[in-house]
Amino acid sequence: MVLFSDGPSALKAFETLAARANVAHIALRAPPPLPTTCCGRGCNGCVWEGFYAAAACWCVNAEHAISKTELQD
Repeated sequence: MVLFSDGPSALKAFETLAARANVAHIALRAPPPLPTTCCGRGCNGCVWEGFYAAAACWCVNAEHAISKTELQD
């Protein structure tokens, strides 16, 4: 499983997987948006923690969809 600790690396992963999906001619659902409500105080349960979990899940699902299509070719 992919683990993220910053927004830019998640966005790069989204971009890479979207490019692979485009080559494979499959549509992926939209990746999770970057959080906009973080207060910056390092709260437990920070919106970024939820984003990183959602980003990892999106990447796993995207990878699965792409791999499944690539195996059929």
